[in-house]
Amino acid sequence: MSVSTDTARILIIDDDRAFRVSTAALLADEGYEVDAAPGGDDGLAKLREEKYDLLLLDLKMEGRTGLSVLEELRRTGHSIPVLMLTGYATIDSAVQALKLGADDYLTKPCDNDVLRSKIRAILATRAPLLGTGAARIVGRSAEMQEVMKAIERVAPTDSTVLLRGATGTGKELVARAIHEEGPRAGRAFVAVNCSALAEGLLESELFGHARGAFTGAVTERKGLFEEANAGTIFLDEIGDVSPAMQAKLLRVLQEREVTRVGTAKSIGVDVRVIAATHQDLEALVESGRFRADLYFRLKVFQIRVPDLKDRPEDVRALSAAAIERWNERIPDPRRRINGCSDETLQVLERYDWPGNVRELMGAIEHACIVCDGNRLLPSHLPREILEHESPVVEGNGAEPNGARLGETGRRYQAPDADAEREAIRQALVQAEGNRTRAAAALGMGRTTLWQKLKEYGLDEP
Repeated sequence: MSVSTDTARILIIDDDRAFRVSTAALLADEGYEVDAAPGGDDGLAKLREEKYDLLLLDLKMEGRTGLSVLEELRRTGHSIPVLMLTGYATIDSAVQALKLGADDYLTKPCDNDVLRSKIRAILATRAPLLGTGAARIVGRSAEMQEVMKAIERVAPTDSTVLLRGATGTGKELVARAIHEEGPRAGRAFVAVNCSALAEGLLESELFGHARGAFTGAVTERKGLFEEANAGTIFLDEIGDVSPAMQAKLLRVLQEREVTRVGTAKSIGVDVRVIAATHQDLEALVESGRFRADLYFRLKVFQIRVPDLKDRPEDVRALSAAAIERWNERIPDPRRRINGCSDETLQVLERYDWPGNVRELMGAIEHACIVCDGNRLLPSHLPREILEHESPVVEGNGAEPNGARLGETGRRYQAPDADAEREAIRQALVQAEGNRTRAAAALGMGRTTLWQKLKEYGLDEP
């Protein structure tokens, strides 16, 4: 399994054969998979038959124009990113292409370095996929690359895995990726939230019950461990189960057999166990609330899934993935969304996301619901995210010095850049490079500090 985020499939639609051949060769040398079409209709046919990650589209062609191709793609809900190329650059055509949903615009003849840079920038906003179906892991940050490498290492084995991370970080997606990339792919993947069920009900759900075992048990029933036989069971929020249930789970892990409630007969099961928790299990073990022997059985291989606030560079890709999933579910092409405005992305990147990826996905869905166009603006976002921004107090209506008027109509004060850069540099020196302490000293969030470090070129190691 490859988890490379650099390989992408690119389609070139251009009626200039020399350009198609030379650009395809250039991009192939960069490691991309490249296909080409000599005209708009041929290109649309390829897009219906194949999946591509990026489209290089000539604006003016014989027959069907690039704008016509772009309009057809967006009308039918196709969300592929598009880089428009043309030797007939005008402001009107550029604006029209961007309004129709193009991601960027470049004039021919193209400088090779500029072309490479624009392609990398566009692809950086796309969601790299790991696994299939629900096991879509989005993230180009160093933190998520470590998660993907860990998945790649452990997936081919049959080892027990413990996933650590806050609520909403995507632990179940990681569990599904491990299952789908492992030897049990194609077999059952059974997920159960251990904190959502009372102890008696959880025991019956996991291990099954005999007829008459308790009131309401009118038939014999398999438990989830039996349902997952030959496959994988995912025990979410394992840190919340009772001591009695911990003892029963330990027996399953040791003996690989379960006993249905109301019987004494043991039933062998062949399951891979993946568990997850947001709890500090070490503290629970020390306090006696979690069995040490079960803890050591579970922590054979651990993966920590990071908070979204610790990987703000993934917000754009996650937003693009959320929009793509919205478009897949919406039958009316007029309700489909082409992307976020630049200001919207900046607002999303400044927010701390206490609910992590789950909160971001919900925020994008909310924005898609209220959006009355085809591009998400800051005003479409949930109120709590907008309230996180700091509006400048307006005076007589004149634009304050250094402020800019965003698409929401709210003004944001831009401090003196030189002074702010020096303050950040001094805070980093005093904090001996510790960004968390520097952010606290400056009175800003870690996400904001990360943005400023990138902006002022202070993020170099």
